[in-house]
Amino acid sequence: MTGPRWFSQPYPPEGASAAEGIRNQLGRPELDLLTILVRESAQNSWDARLPQSPVPVDYRIDMWTVGPAHTSAWRELLLAGAPDADAFPLRETLRLASIRVLAVTDRGTRGLGGPTRADDAVGRDRDFVSFIRNIGEPRDRALGGGTYGFGKGIFYLLSRPGTVLVHSRCRTAHGTYETRLIGCTLWKSYVAAEGSGQRRYTGRHWWGDTTRDVVEPLVGREAEAAVQRLGLKPFGPQETGTTVVVIDPNLDDLEPPDAADYLSHTIAWHLWPKMLSGSDNQPAMRFSVMCDGIEHSVPDPSSTRPLNLFVAAYEAMQGPNGRHLECLRPKRRLGRLGLVKRIMPPLQATRAARMLDIEDMIHHVCLMRPAELVVTYHPGPKPASTNQGYAGVFRADEDMDEIYAKAEPPTHDAWHPQSLERPESTYVHSTFRRIGESLEQLLSLSGTARAGASNVALGAASSFFSGLVGGAWGIGGATAYSKPGSTAMPSSGDEKSTERPNAGRRTGTPQTSATAVTGTGHTDGQTYSDRSGAAGPGTTRPRVQYVGDPYFEDRDDSSVLIQEFRLPVPGPQQVRIDLGVTLPGSGGRETDPPIGASMPALIGWEDHTGRLHSSDPQLVEGGESVWRAVVRPAPDTMTEIAVKVQAVRA
Repeated sequence: MTGPRWFSQPYPPEGASAAEGIRNQLGRPELDLLTILVRESAQNSWDARLPQSPVPVDYRIDMWTVGPAHTSAWRELLLAGAPDADAFPLRETLRLASIRVLAVTDRGTRGLGGPTRADDAVGRDRDFVSFIRNIGEPRDRALGGGTYGFGKGIFYLLSRPGTVLVHSRCRTAHGTYETRLIGCTLWKSYVAAEGSGQRRYTGRHWWGDTTRDVVEPLVGREAEAAVQRLGLKPFGPQETGTTVVVIDPNLDDLEPPDAADYLSHTIAWHLWPKMLSGSDNQPAMRFSVMCDGIEHSVPDPSSTRPLNLFVAAYEAMQGPNGRHLECLRPKRRLGRLGLVKRIMPPLQATRAARMLDIEDMIHHVCLMRPAELVVTYHPGPKPASTNQGYAGVFRADEDMDEIYAKAEPPTHDAWHPQSLERPESTYVHSTFRRIGESLEQLLSLSGTARAGASNVALGAASSFFSGLVGGAWGIGGATAYSKPGSTAMPSSGDEKSTERPNAGRRTGTPQTSATAVTGTGHTDGQTYSDRSGAAGPGTTRPRVQYVGDPYFEDRDDSSVLIQEFRLPVPGPQQVRIDLGVTLPGSGGRETDPPIGASMPALIGWEDHTGRLHSSDPQLVEGGESVWRAVVRPAPDTMTEIAVKVQAVRA
């Protein structure tokens, strides 16, 4: 046979879809192209996973520049039979000095099998024609992520010339392995001169074996030879899966390494449920991103803020603290919800987080269907302080999967009840209503304390409490408290020189650290490190010199309060912790917790080497070394820290 060539689809007598209409089927999504690529391609990979496979699905994104050894092959192979440049911009792309490509690869999937002709694909095994030929195929997998079959359009939208190469390996009906390679372009409809007249074309083009009445993929050895010439990675002897190569990708003005970092963080935000280990201690999917041979690590959601908060909410949803949400009329179980809330330092939002409208705090519920692919992050009421946040996970009930799927747009990134008829729209409306009610309980927005919290009404904290730093939140919950603006503080820990902050003063930027005050007089309800014990000039009485203000730090899956200090007087000394709380509305210091309540606790004393000492009191050698008091705050309180010191007598 002759070599592979391009075939351009003319309009048949019965009509066909124009390329522009197919490209527009994703609508005008709010997410950018790279984010949609991650979501849609990973969803395709998950839906194509091998049944009962003991290994996770392997999903990879690679970006590279075609090397000099392969550039001529790209031009020779992919320009054969190509239309004029006006109708086919790939011509101009292949003339560039360098050809950039982006490949999305999955392994541990079934590949694009089944018949290669659409008129032969009458059974369930029709992956090839669904991805290459047809548009808008309904999903054929129960509880799968896809619905419309439009998601493949993102590959063409991402390619500047609208062109991809599809390299796949599948099992045939006879149980053998078959490699397939085909090129596809989706651009614009056009009119071309032919002989004495003109002819209209749809703007869809395929590259492959054109010796038959319909263009076919290259298969077997011919496909493998072309793959080698193009420099693409071959399949292993018993590997199946698919690689989609996007030619000249639009990286949204990002440099390739920056785009790789963005893709790795986008994978974490949108696919983190698939990264969690299951009962077999393996994740459902493994992810990697490479750019020009350099790996760009995908963050681990279990140890990366703030995704670890959603992981905790997911675990709460699965555990005994999760709750079932129901629609009351008509009665129907909707799904299961898990919520957690916690003190947390303000976020430094990444580009991937900002794409989800997540900036400096977490106040969102992650919505997902039973396939456990993130649909969206539904925002709830904002806490009043950037030091506080909450996360939730709602997973739809399996019996409701079809209804939520119908409520999604083609990009699967929202649930729109207005697109449904009753009673289905009622179920989706009720979902958001039940989530809102659960968040109100979690945050005690009604002003009443919940079980496990103090008996003080916490919903009405006002500017009097600005400047409070709340304790780490427990499940019982409390309302959030505002942080004050930055206040001038001396570097010395001497009580006589400590400048008292301007209580209640606000600025536009909340602070993460607690504000220090003296140990005498009214505290204005502020979390503080006590400055008492300072000595006058000329004395050598042991004293504590605080280094900065208290601040929060993540330790494992919770936040702790840190106060750094030093003992400027040389010699052995004993330090002990004095912890108390201030309850909103009480205006005073509490050292005895109410029944059922908890108090802050010392975790330990951390020396300059990072070693944690758990004894209290603790023997410390005075000098210039900085120590850290590590404290676990109490739920629903303002933690007060005082470090006391005394000399060790010989």
